[in-house]
Amino acid sequence: MNNLLTDSFEMDEKPPKERDIEMGRRNSKNKSDYGLEDFYEEVKDIEMLLDKMSNIVQKLQEANEESKSVTKASAMKAIKGRMEKDIDEVGKIARNIKMKLEQMDRNNLNNRKKPDCGKGTGVDRSRMSMTIALKKKLKERMKDFQNLRQTIQQEYREVVERRIFTVTGTKPSEEVVDNLIETGSSEQIFEKAIQGIGRGQIMATVEEIQERHDVVMDIEKKLLELQQIFTDMAALVDAQGEILDNIESQVSTSLFARQFY
Repeated sequence: MNNLLTDSFEMDEKPPKERDIEMGRRNSKNKSDYGLEDFYEEVKDIEMLLDKMSNIVQKLQEANEESKSVTKASAMKAIKGRMEKDIDEVGKIARNIKMKLEQMDRNNLNNRKKPDCGKGTGVDRSRMSMTIALKKKLKERMKDFQNLRQTIQQEYREVVERRIFTVTGTKPSEEVVDNLIETGSSEQIFEKAIQGIGRGQIMATVEEIQERHDVVMDIEKKLLELQQIFTDMAALVDAQGEILDNIESQVSTSLFARQFY
């Protein structure tokens, strides 16, 4: 939360009372904290959820990396179970964050009705900048999952190419790889190898490729469902996208001007 606070509180020289308000401190002579104590708790809750999303995307990246060296269908199935569970958890977290951010927006508007907390005051600018910074962090997490989806698709193709080359000794054409990715059926591709090496030895690879296909298709479906959740949240995340930039610009201008006066 400290990094969210930093940019918001560097403001022009003000009387002590107003400076205390803008710094989010309690005035020892005033029991009111201008709604900031509850607000900081809301920020903390959302940041914890964003951290959970970061941890899960890391777990998914590690699981995908692990899958690249797997050669047994049963192992692929186990990895699939873990990844699906993690993606479902991200969906729940994302919905929770959306609900909390929407409530935060409502609370920010209501807080403006309090004395010394109207639109444009130090308290209001602090609340707004921190809220928008949270939304920017959420947008970054959403992008992490989009990148993960692209990585899984690309690396799946590379693994399939390696499997075919290992068994047949020849590099498959793009058409062959595309067909296998689309259907998951690889037995026909390995017909010559089956005749030369034996069906028993090749079928383990065929089963692993089939299971890998099923895993990637199911994970892709899960990630697309998650992407739809993110799409539904896009308006919330982008609605105030330029406001924080304007606030940061005003603060920077103020600090620059202060050096010469």
